[in-house]
Amino acid sequence: MVVAQEHLPKFTPEEYFAWEERQEAKHEYFDGEVYAMSAGTQNHGRIGVRLVSLIDNHLGDGDCAVFNSDVRVKIQEAEKYVYPDASVTCDLRDRDTPQFVAYPRLIVEVLSPSTEAYDRGKKFKLYQRSMSLMDYVLVSSEEVAMEVFHKNERSKWEMTSYVAGDTVELESINLTFEIDRVYRGINF
Repeated sequence: MVVAQEHLPKFTPEEYFAWEERQEAKHEYFDGEVYAMSAGTQNHGRIGVRLVSLIDNHLGDGDCAVFNSDVRVKIQEAEKYVYPDASVTCDLRDRDTPQFVAYPRLIVEVLSPSTEAYDRGKKFKLYQRSMSLMDYVLVSSEEVAMEVFHKNERSKWEMTSYVAGDTVELESINLTFEIDRVYRGINF
């Protein structure tokens, strides 16, 4: 949900972390420049909460952890930090980086009309740099629909679309669920 670049001097990652702690809004970071994040709708928020809760209940007390949109993901081998709607890491190295996740296994983006092109295009290309990422999930906030991009054993991305009545499969965390659980009570 990036909206506009701030007119600020370039930051190092450390300066960005310190600066953002004092801000009311979240900002993504790209090679020294910061971009303000826009706010989401009620549907966007409810869908995000449902997915995080569903994943958290599934993961239990194991080595994997799910995070909501308050936790940054660092794009590996780049100076970029972004805020997905949800992320899961199972990598113990992420316990040493409290301000971000560097080795996500799963990333979820809840789509909105203003960010859909970015989430499908530039942001997905950034996420593909992550060697640890196995599933990238795009979730509609305007209809019952999800797309799961799964990286197969040859490191090629395969997409599966899900609609009302379908059972969603997230291979990265061995989770299957009825799509309707996520959209329960959502009005379009």
